[in-house]
Amino acid sequence: MPKHTLFVCKSCHCSTDKRPEHQPADGARLLEQLSTLGNDQVQADCLEIHSVGCLWTCGEPCAVAFSAPHKPTYLFTALPTSETAPALLQFGHLYLSSTTGDIPWKQFPIVLQSASIAKVPAARDGV
Repeated sequence: MPKHTLFVCKSCHCSTDKRPEHQPADGARLLEQLSTLGNDQVQADCLEIHSVGCLWTCGEPCAVAFSAPHKPTYLFTALPTSETAPALLQFGHLYLSSTTGDIPWKQFPIVLQSASIAKVPAARDGV
């Protein structure tokens, strides 16, 4: 099975208040939750969780993206901060088990249905 990647923006911060110095951003907290839960719930050899400095959705944090060869990429923004990590891992299971990467909207975890979502088609050879 090809490697699947969950990219997590570690600099995203949902609050409109300025983040206090030495406090982790909401994206960093989400990354920590995903890493902890992911070790228990996801096959580490199939889904890699990577932090990225910025996904350029600062107006709609927190942001993550699922990506794999020959599958569409899903970009989730404006993620709610509570209950997001388990829902993302649930979506990850759907993404991993799908041969095409096409996940019907009705199968998205309810928590993720309130997020802003973009589905970017997979790159095709020779196009």
